[in-house]
Amino acid sequence: MPSPGKYHPLEEYLGRESATECRMTFTEIESLLAARLPRSAYQYREWWANEADGHRHVQCTAWRRAGWFVGTVDMEGACVTFIREKR
Repeated sequence: MPSPGKYHPLEEYLGRESATECRMTFTEIESLLAARLPRSAYQYREWWANEADGHRHVQCTAWRRAGWFVGTVDMEGACVTFIREKR
């Protein structure tokens, strides 16, 4: 699996989270990353897709490695809800 690089802080944050759901605004994610999300994160719901293999998009690799998947994305409200994977 490729290294999440830029999204590693998100992976670490989610890895420490103890709840089963984690709602975050895009701005909160940007604060973690110390960088802006790409424009496509704000424009396309597909940017937040949960890919089974996580090989195409490093952002997905980050949350999948941490044991989470995207449950819902509110494009108008610019927020995402991550759901902990059941193990």
